[in-house]
Amino acid sequence: MSPGVAYLCTAAGFLVATAIKLWALRKNPRDPLLRAVTATLFVGALLFVTAAPPNLAVINDTFGVPNIAAPIAYCLVAAFDGISIVLLIHWRGDADARAILRRTRLCLTAYAAVMAAICVLFALGDAPVERLRDLDTYYACTPWIREMILLYLVAHNVAAATLVIFCLRWSRQVPGALKAGLLLITTGAVCTLGYDLLKYTAIVARWLGHDWDTLSTDAAFALAGLGAFLVCSGFLLPPLGQRAGSLYRALHRFRLLHPLWLEIRPEIPATSPPPMPWWRPVERRLMQRETDIFDAVLRLTPWFDHATGKHTYALALADHSEIRRARTEADASVLARAVIQKRRALPALTPEHRWTVSSTEDPDNLAALSTAMLHSPRVHETRHTTTHPDPTA
Repeated sequence: MSPGVAYLCTAAGFLVATAIKLWALRKNPRDPLLRAVTATLFVGALLFVTAAPPNLAVINDTFGVPNIAAPIAYCLVAAFDGISIVLLIHWRGDADARAILRRTRLCLTAYAAVMAAICVLFALGDAPVERLRDLDTYYACTPWIREMILLYLVAHNVAAATLVIFCLRWSRQVPGALKAGLLLITTGAVCTLGYDLLKYTAIVARWLGHDWDTLSTDAAFALAGLGAFLVCSGFLLPPLGQRAGSLYRALHRFRLLHPLWLEIRPEIPATSPPPMPWWRPVERRLMQRETDIFDAVLRLTPWFDHATGKHTYALALADHSEIRRARTEADASVLARAVIQKRRALPALTPEHRWTVSSTEDPDNLAALSTAMLHSPRVHETRHTTTHPDPTA
């Protein structure tokens, strides 16, 4: 794969991620963290579009100045570095708002100064021969251009070292997707340090009269793309992992509540909307299922038999001695009996003969209630004896 195609493929990946974040930004336009992520991804895409050798030539021809694309690309590198540090500052959020704002301004001011200095040094220097891939080594001994190259590399070094130190420290304090994201950023920053080291080596070799340009044009190029990709992936992984975890938990709970929902389905009010299709967001489907359950429980309350609840509770407690579980099984038995009694149009119970179902008051208990409805032998027995009552009793 040619360098130009590789750079553009990397840029395409950044642009896709930017589009996803822009869509999220429409809903939360004032979220500073989301804005920082979007800006980082966009600058990364712009950097790799600009740095592709064919595009460097186009930029030079457009401005009519040989190698003008170099300071533009270096400024984008500095912008990417500065925004990455700002993103990390907002992401961690371990200080008050004023401290975060102060650090953000300091970082952006420092890298803006670097960008301005890059432009000034290029203007002071003389780089008449267009170099699309080996400018760093070709002009390694040229006054002012040499300083420009070293300045962007030093700024790049500082950003990479900052990311490595901060992320390693933070990763020791957090678990899960956040830890994995921080380690990805650290790995990407280490690749960036490797990129800078190869560049320094090739430049110093030029100073000493040797030609090690392949370190700068080939090996460093591979590390640059990998490093930027890993850094941005590290910033994206925690929110994506959090979202995936949230979806999994919602779907798991939705499925857990299915037995309970099936049991009380005949009592869901006719005015309630029909179940949402599978392609709708699982959180909305879960909310609808829970609402259906709560509505049906309210309608069944007059048929909650206290004697059934008391009997099942005593049997369950004698069987496994777990008070909370026994209470859940008792509630499930009462609900199962109430569905059958109401369906038969039997008269409602007086308040003093009603059982109070408390398992619907806690989200965790609601899932346990559904599980008991499906697996508890005492609930099955209650359902059987209510459906087929003993005529001699």
